[in-house]
Amino acid sequence: MDKTSFKFLSSSVFYPEVTMSLLSLTLSRSLSLSLSLSVSLSPLQKSKLQASPHQADEQESTKFIVLTIISILCIIGVLVASGIVYCVRHSPHHSLKHKLSSLGAEPNTSSDATTAYQELCRQRMSVKSSERPEPVHGASRVSSVSSQFSDGPQPSPSTRSSTSSWCEEPVQSNMDISTGHMILSYMEDHLKNKNRLVKEWEALDAYQAEPNNSSVAEREDNTHKNRSHQVLPYDNSRVTLKTESSLSNSDYVNASPIMDHDPRNPAYIATQGPLPATVADFWQMVWENGCVVIVMLTPLMENGDQQCHHYWPDEGSQLYHIYEVLSLSTDHWLQIILYRSLYRLLATDHPQQITLQIALYRSLATDYSLQITAVKSFSFCFRKVNKCYRGRSCPIIVHCSDGAGRSGTYVLIDMVLNRMAKGAKEIDIAATLEHLRDQRPQMVQTKEQFEFALTAVAEEVNAILKALPQ
Repeated sequence: MDKTSFKFLSSSVFYPEVTMSLLSLTLSRSLSLSLSLSVSLSPLQKSKLQASPHQADEQESTKFIVLTIISILCIIGVLVASGIVYCVRHSPHHSLKHKLSSLGAEPNTSSDATTAYQELCRQRMSVKSSERPEPVHGASRVSSVSSQFSDGPQPSPSTRSSTSSWCEEPVQSNMDISTGHMILSYMEDHLKNKNRLVKEWEALDAYQAEPNNSSVAEREDNTHKNRSHQVLPYDNSRVTLKTESSLSNSDYVNASPIMDHDPRNPAYIATQGPLPATVADFWQMVWENGCVVIVMLTPLMENGDQQCHHYWPDEGSQLYHIYEVLSLSTDHWLQIILYRSLYRLLATDHPQQITLQIALYRSLATDYSLQITAVKSFSFCFRKVNKCYRGRSCPIIVHCSDGAGRSGTYVLIDMVLNRMAKGAKEIDIAATLEHLRDQRPQMVQTKEQFEFALTAVAEEVNAILKALPQ
């Protein structure tokens, strides 16, 4: 150990005050050494040391600006791509819209109108049609006894399918807003173009069903059962009765089953207003088909001529051959001359004493003009009928005087609107009318009735559009 160290130890052991002084001296020397080093640095080195924090801040700012610019460019790219996709997808729709809107000035473009209209419906309804499950026929049969008018479920002699689904308010429809507006525009334009309407009606009026034989209706023993010899059911499309239950031991009644999509199950039965000699046949037809709704579209007398026999009891009960009809109640809406009467139908020879609950709707209005009040009254009748009928599995019986003019108008409107409510891809009223005339002659007898049907469809589509969420 050298002398200096020994002295230091000696001092630190025996003289603490001296130790503290030496420590302070050492620290001061170290500090002065650091200061001397900093002074000895060159000016360039000092500037680099001072600039390094600022350079880091500038680099961070540059990175942020670059990222911001990249994000903005990405957003612009997405918007441009979306715009291109939108234009590509909607350009056919707009071209069809322009084509339909320009048809009113061209009287000879009915075929173009139909083609464009059908293509529009295909485009707008294909997505929803593919997503919607197919209806299961026969898996959910329901009793034809109306639960609204009976205390409990009862067996029914009929298991038929139904196509109606209306109520007093426009039903929720699978038709989207855009398609609805296009259909409404097409209907209104069709009505405004009188030349096209006349030509279309002339073609429909000349249409002949094949086959169109009515040999059964023309038999001598059946001619007295026909109210009009111009409207006779086709041999291949007529309602047949059970001979053993018939008052006249005959299977004939002037009535035609009207199919929509299922040829096995009629959606309607179009028939004439009963004659005094055919009232029992009428109620037999109601019973054997399990019908719960009858729509009467004629007064008993019109312009001094009898249009229909009084075939129901106003109160109490009445027996028609073996069919007892009991009156339950009657409601009426005087502003549109609509009556609804409820009846209980019983076949007295039936061993199980089954009964049917019948709703008879009598629309006695004779105004089939294009006035909006007449159209709204007709629509009100539709909704009332279908509110009662909703969910039933049997055909609706529709009759006027001959079972063709007003009955055909009612069935045409009802069938078209039900197809639209179910999201049909194509709505061709002219083709639908030909489909009806394949099943019963002279369905919709005049151009005014056909025009009325178009107006009623347009009115109901407008009501559906107002009910859709905007």
